[in-house]
Amino acid sequence: MEPRNGSWTRIATIVLLAIGCLWVLRPFLAASLFATAVVISSWPMYLVLLRKFGGRCTLAALTMTLTLTLLVIIPLALVAYNLADNVGVAYEQITAALKQGELLPPAWVREVPLAGPWLDDYLRELVASRDNMMDFAQRMIEPARHYLLTGGLMLGTGVIQMSLAAFVSFFLYRDGHTLVRVVSVAMHKLVGQGAANVIEIVSLTVRGVMYGLLGTALAQALVAAIGFTIAGVPAVPLLSVLVFVASLAPIGPPVVWIGAALWLFSQHQVGWGIFMLVWGALLISSVDNVVRPMLISRGSSLPFILVLLGVLGGVIAFGFVGMFIGPTLLAVGYSLLNEWTGTPDMIVVQAEHHTDRND
Repeated sequence: MEPRNGSWTRIATIVLLAIGCLWVLRPFLAASLFATAVVISSWPMYLVLLRKFGGRCTLAALTMTLTLTLLVIIPLALVAYNLADNVGVAYEQITAALKQGELLPPAWVREVPLAGPWLDDYLRELVASRDNMMDFAQRMIEPARHYLLTGGLMLGTGVIQMSLAAFVSFFLYRDGHTLVRVVSVAMHKLVGQGAANVIEIVSLTVRGVMYGLLGTALAQALVAAIGFTIAGVPAVPLLSVLVFVASLAPIGPPVVWIGAALWLFSQHQVGWGIFMLVWGALLISSVDNVVRPMLISRGSSLPFILVLLGVLGGVIAFGFVGMFIGPTLLAVGYSLLNEWTGTPDMIVVQAEHHTDRND
């Protein structure tokens, strides 16, 4: 009985120690998980830099960290700042218009092809009861302002988390080889002979999900930038960054390109407004259906429902960076479950058997 009691004591001590460590690191957990996913995804690039810098780990790690800051964190910070500023200005303008009692459909509505005159007449009838419409508009404007400011606050919090993640990633890059050896030994003790395979699955899955999310967002932002430039929409860089961010969220880029189309209509550029709607529907939003599955499938055949739940649950649990963390964690768990249970082979066998039986 003595050895067994000693074993339980050691296990309890290890569990308590692990809980204590997680409790201490809890405020930094989201940033640390995001930094780990970024480092795993960009590790091949870091190895290339390490060779070019003659094995100087600190210089290579600093270069990767500064690149992350310049390409991701600074643009997001600018978007958060502009969003907060523009929401305040728009709120003041709409409030002033409501106080003056001017609540008529804009002139460009009548210029919309086919449905323009009918839509204009309908809106004018709708606002005919001026008192009711003014009351309704004033009730709706405050929730809308609150919603937009909440989104800007979440984006700002994400910038802070990403800044902390960039700081953590520097040390993960610099001490990466040592950490890899420690993880390999620990996985070998836990899993046994299959440790190397498990580590490979985790690495491929993380890279697949990160490449899928970021690659899709980048592709949609580039396509959107081309469309904005052709249509003559102002602030193309800012709107492109907004498309990049929106493509990571469930709401998607339509929020941005529909807004751009409405702005074109308000400027009496009906043709370009229609062009923007067609460009957004057929090109910007369609990129997601082609690029994301292609990139994610390289590391993991993650079902779309898990990607969606991962994004939503990740945002609830970790904030903005949860858009990356949630799908990544679910993808790793899904891939490991498939590997340990042999589910993919069973699915293939069942599908082939079903096909043969139908033939």
